[in-house]
Amino acid sequence: MSQEYIVRGTVLDAITSQPIPDVTVSIENSSFTTFTDALGNFNISGDLPQGNQVLAIEKSGFITLRLPIILENNQNLNIQVIPLEVDVTAEQIQIGLITLTDNELNGDEDQADYNISGLLTASKDVFLNAAAYDFSATFFRPRGLDSQNGKLLINGIEMNKQFNGRPQWGNWGGLNDVQRNQEFSMGISASDYTFGGLAGTTNIIMRASQYREGGRISYATSNRTYTGRVMASYNSGFSEKGWAYSVLGSRRFGNEGYIDGTLYDANSLFFSVEKKLNSNHSLNLSAFYTPNRRGRSTALTDEIYDLKGRKYNPNWGYQNGELRNFKIREVKEPVIMLNHYWKLNEKSSLNTNLAYQFGSIANTRIDNGGTRLIIDGEGQESYLGGARNPSPNYYQNLPSYFLRFTNPTAIDYQNAYLAEQEFINDGQLDWNALYQGNSVTTAVGGNSIYVLQDDVTKDSQFSANTIWNHTLNEHIRFNASLNYRGLKSENYAEIRDLLGGTGYLDVDSFAEDDITTEGNLAQSDLRNRNRIVTEGERYKYNYEIDSKTISGFAQAQFNYNKVEFFASARAEQTSYQRNGLFENGYFPGNRSYGKSKKIDFTTYGIKGGATYKITGRHLATLNAAYYTKAPGIRNTFSDARQNNDLVVGLADEQIQSVDASYIFRSPHLKARLTGYYTTFKDGSDISFFYTQSLQGQGDGNAFVQEILTNINKRNIGGELGIEAQLLPTFKLKAAAAVGQNTYQNNPNLYYTSDDITEPLSFGDGTTKLKNYHIASGPERAYQLGFEYRDPQYWWVGATTNYFSNAYIDVSNLRRSDAFTTDSDGQAFNDYDDTTGRALLGQEELDDYFLVNIVGGKSWRINDYFVGFFATVNNVLDQEYKTGGFEDSRVGDYRSLQEENQRKTPLFGNRYFMGYGTTYYLNVYVRF
Repeated sequence: MSQEYIVRGTVLDAITSQPIPDVTVSIENSSFTTFTDALGNFNISGDLPQGNQVLAIEKSGFITLRLPIILENNQNLNIQVIPLEVDVTAEQIQIGLITLTDNELNGDEDQADYNISGLLTASKDVFLNAAAYDFSATFFRPRGLDSQNGKLLINGIEMNKQFNGRPQWGNWGGLNDVQRNQEFSMGISASDYTFGGLAGTTNIIMRASQYREGGRISYATSNRTYTGRVMASYNSGFSEKGWAYSVLGSRRFGNEGYIDGTLYDANSLFFSVEKKLNSNHSLNLSAFYTPNRRGRSTALTDEIYDLKGRKYNPNWGYQNGELRNFKIREVKEPVIMLNHYWKLNEKSSLNTNLAYQFGSIANTRIDNGGTRLIIDGEGQESYLGGARNPSPNYYQNLPSYFLRFTNPTAIDYQNAYLAEQEFINDGQLDWNALYQGNSVTTAVGGNSIYVLQDDVTKDSQFSANTIWNHTLNEHIRFNASLNYRGLKSENYAEIRDLLGGTGYLDVDSFAEDDITTEGNLAQSDLRNRNRIVTEGERYKYNYEIDSKTISGFAQAQFNYNKVEFFASARAEQTSYQRNGLFENGYFPGNRSYGKSKKIDFTTYGIKGGATYKITGRHLATLNAAYYTKAPGIRNTFSDARQNNDLVVGLADEQIQSVDASYIFRSPHLKARLTGYYTTFKDGSDISFFYTQSLQGQGDGNAFVQEILTNINKRNIGGELGIEAQLLPTFKLKAAAAVGQNTYQNNPNLYYTSDDITEPLSFGDGTTKLKNYHIASGPERAYQLGFEYRDPQYWWVGATTNYFSNAYIDVSNLRRSDAFTTDSDGQAFNDYDDTTGRALLGQEELDDYFLVNIVGGKSWRINDYFVGFFATVNNVLDQEYKTGGFEDSRVGDYRSLQEENQRKTPLFGNRYFMGYGTTYYLNVYVRF
């Protein structure tokens, strides 16, 4: 039953009392929706439903308000003032994510793939809000998915990297004030911009006209990743001539964060200008540049943790009294965007976007493979390659190394004690020793044996797309898009610092028998033999990747009183080609030099979903998707740094997913219960490491590329979020996630290396991973918390969070047939199956419990608005491990038995340690 009613009102900023335009106002569980005008006014009219209803008032950057209203007796409803409060939760979530993603950028282990799904904002959903802030700090992945399974867009342009499918967080760090306007589509639900991914779609709107007029200045201090941040922004709003602009500048800095030696040096600049050409056309130009340098840390073994604690970082030392980290990540990738917004008519719009991203990402490390030229008394020349690993956490520097024997002697115990005391009292890099080592060799006519190397990726990418939206009638909408991305990626090693030397001989020092004037294997470039490189020159490897992607997407959305549903489809064509600029001595001719075979992938996808409105408060949803996905550049070439070889058995990954939810919404209680089931087939992955267990290959020592194909995985579980508004100022909230993420088969496994001529596999060519857990952070997470918001504009909240069922990443080599064979490739005659199974058991990390507190206050002083926002994480200072991995340096039965029998293993599991008590305080002024 319905009658002709009018509901009208005015939406104002709760603090400034200024009108808020473009606020979405709707009557829940109906098709009646409108937007506020420039004065904050709205008007909903028509055959509105009678009785008790809920009026929803929503705008990005503000707390969603749901007002109970009663429509009866043919009387119109006039709500004179509806105050909306600024939502600082969005900044709270960003703080959690910034901490997490900075940790990932700081880490130097490829195995540490714990980045979450790219969930930038989720304040409308209790569970996702908990996942984005409280759970993310522990590397929890919603539904076990990492960021390559989600799509991140800025102004409709996809920002996921083609190299690995993940967003590069460093490209837009420090732009918080201009990233508050975000549209998020959860999971595989419908998005107006793109087909999306399993972990949802986020579109950040960085458009000059969409920012609240005025300025903001803030200062933040923290002990997490940076120690200070200053930020200033201003938004003009539209002028009478149709111009709007927005500017922002910020700086984040710190000599070290919570982890020792992790410097932070970052600047961020943003500018956007928009011209409203007429009532139907608007043109927006945006540009941002966020150069940043970060000191990196690493995973720790239990031995190192026990000696130095969770803040220890071996990647730095003092040089002339100054702290210097030798593993630095430097990101310099400006982005320029041009966006055209065209209102075709009252029912259709076309958004066309162009973007150009360029610049470089560099990762610095010590290269200790320098080759020394030795001249004897008769003037004869010879070469001596390589030097001892200078890292202070190198296993030969630790006490366990001196106690590695079955029956240690008194001398062994003495050496172990001395090593222990040296490590406890110092344990940092000796920069002076590197300079002295180089000065000795250069004094006798040799070259640097130690240098600082940059691994550089220099990308130039052009993106273009057009997004069409059409409303057929009040029930049916269509979305479609066409997209193009073209990438040219230069990849090379470069000398950053000769560390006091005069040059570096560009040969492979580990090819010791071939380091001669005429040697081939040792040559990094056969077309430029034995060259001496200096600072700023490319060496070791040098190649280009050309990539092109063309895709299309179409979607129909239907909205009726009792049911909403959608269907969408995608098609995509992707191509990669490598062009080698060096002819590597191990892979002569076209195998490393010139263009590789061009590889193409054609992928597609379909998905659909429905929401059934059981009553006004009870809803049920169902979503399903099937799509194929091209492997990233990283997993297409087996060793792109040295050759043109493609991965054997490479295929499109097949993904199937279904989720179902029950949703309850009332003025005082909101809840969502979701179950999900996802499978992955024909996935691939490549790892790089040094091993002593390459069985059947001489002494078994080699730096290898480990290639996994035909990976099948399954993620299954459920999510629960509940929020109870017990009082107008007080609410309770709870969240829970229970999942299981496991391998479903034994993937194919083979190895490549410059020490072997052909791909190497063991036994049946598989690794026995079936039923092992995927290292994806805690599979179970629970939260209980509260929030109090006082009418005097101060608020406080706290959460308790419990995590369990986290597993470390297992070694694939150990679970291949190499495990049961000796160095000659023969089966061990003393192998015991029970012992072997025990050695290969997957370690489950200890459960842990974290308490977080958050709060803030704001004041109005004349025309200025002053406030602060603060968080304290891990209030009880709990010590815990967030993840880890097995070391594949040793991977056979006998070696692991020896490791297991030692009190302290030489190559024990390595762990990522959680932060202790940390804080973040932000003070701001709005005007």
